[in-house]
Amino acid sequence: MSTVRTVLAMRTRPGCEERFEAEWLAAAEKIGALDGCLRQDLVRDADDPRSYLVISDWADRERLDAFGRSGQRDELLRVIRDLRESAQRHTYQVLHSMRGRPEENR
Repeated sequence: MSTVRTVLAMRTRPGCEERFEAEWLAAAEKIGALDGCLRQDLVRDADDPRSYLVISDWADRERLDAFGRSGQRDELLRVIRDLRESAQRHTYQVLHSMRGRPEENR
């Protein structure tokens, strides 16, 4: 088993950006406590403030899929679904990760 990364591209409805971010933070805190969730990032497109990526790393595909089928997922993400115009998710197997040097060492 290897780490998997999901990338969920979402576009919010007009005027819903702040609420979307707040709701995502609330849901991400609870999802982050789940077995197998390693990391979550919310990033916003620098040129389109309604476009976001949710990037999450999971310990393995089995735990990601179990969360994806759970009623808990539906409940946590219900409000977020109502705030978005579109969404598209892809799942990737993480093969290698490289870290850059910390900024203070450059």
